[in-house]
Amino acid sequence: MLDLVKRKRVDLLVDQLWRYGYLTLKRKLGTYLPEPEKVGGFDIDIVSHQKKDYAIGVTLSVDEMNNPRLLEKISFLATRHTKFTNNNVTLFLGVPSNHLRKVRQLVEVLGDDIKKNIKFVSIPETGVPSTTVKRRKKDTSKSLFA
Repeated sequence: MLDLVKRKRVDLLVDQLWRYGYLTLKRKLGTYLPEPEKVGGFDIDIVSHQKKDYAIGVTLSVDEMNNPRLLEKISFLATRHTKFTNNNVTLFLGVPSNHLRKVRQLVEVLGDDIKKNIKFVSIPETGVPSTTVKRRKKDTSKSLFA
């Protein structure tokens, strides 16, 4: 059940990255893509790119927000650069909607050069995704072509 909630949060973050125009290279709890490696000992959920710009996606649960090493994790991941071109890697933080303000205030203590690499994504807190199938009503009207 916990994996379903985590998978749903990662799916919502992937959707937001797609809206920004990023293509997913690696993702956690996916079916076809490989899982991303740890970066500096920290787990990441998504690695994406848009042309030559790369992004890391991390979803935060309520338990992770109470972790004393959270600020260290955010700071470390937001200061990553690409290996050969030394471009900044954007950090997308997927935060539950009702905790977004708390995380934004926590990040305010970081320097401006770090904050500019962080984008916040509000993820609605949902329970386990519904497994019920919605059925369509059969269209009983006459068709145009017989």
